[in-house]
Amino acid sequence: MSRIPLPKSLNSKKTNRSRHTKLNNSTKIITVRIEEDLNENIDRLRKKLGLSKADFIRNYLEMSKFIVKQKSSIKSLNDRDLIIIKKSYLRKLIEKLSEEEQINLGNKLANLVNDIARINGRLNDMIYKLDLCDNFGFFPKFIDDENFILFSKKFGPKKFVEAFVWRLNNQGTDFNVDWISSKIDAQSKIRTAYKNKVQPVVRSSSHYSFEFSKLPEE
Repeated sequence: MSRIPLPKSLNSKKTNRSRHTKLNNSTKIITVRIEEDLNENIDRLRKKLGLSKADFIRNYLEMSKFIVKQKSSIKSLNDRDLIIIKKSYLRKLIEKLSEEEQINLGNKLANLVNDIARINGRLNDMIYKLDLCDNFGFFPKFIDDENFILFSKKFGPKKFVEAFVWRLNNQGTDFNVDWISSKIDAQSKIRTAYKNKVQPVVRSSSHYSFEFSKLPEE
C-alpha cells in the first residue's frame, strides 16, 4: 500500500518543528536586566553596524571564549592583563625595532597564544590558535584552498611575523636570531638554513605564508 503524502503545509510545519527542536537542544536563553542608557547604546551601535540586537549581543558574548572582561580590566584566559591599542600604532612601534628585537617580540607574543591554548588542552590545535589570533585582532584567519595559512602583512614587519608564526607552530623552539636579513644576505650557510627551515612561499602579495605552517590534509 503506497504512503499518502502529507499536504505541503503539514510537511512545512513538521520541518519547522524539527528545526525548532534542534535549535532548543543546542542553545540556551538567558535574561539580563540592563540600564536604559546601556540599552540605548546597544541599539545605536547595532544599527550603525547593520546588525540585529540579538546578533550584536551574541557577538559580545562570544568574546568570552577568548578574553575575560572584568569591571575595570581586560584579561586573557591565562589571567594576563590586556589593553586595547590601535593596530597601526602598534605596527609602527614594532617597525622601529631592530630585527633581533622584532624576533624576540614575535616569540613572546606567540607564547601568550600558546599558553592560552595549553591551559585549554588545545596546544596542538592550530585552528583554535588562529581563532584566538583573529579574536584578539592580530589578523583575520585565512586559509587558502591548498591549506596554506595566510598571515596579513598588516600584522607587522616580516621578521616579527616569521618569529610569531614559527613559535606558534613549533612550541618548543624560538625563531633563530641568526635569520635576520643582513646575515641571510651575507652568509650562504645561514641563507640555506633559513630557506630550508622557514620555506617562505608567495601565495598572496598582501600576506606572508610559509611551507612549515601549512595545515595537513584532512
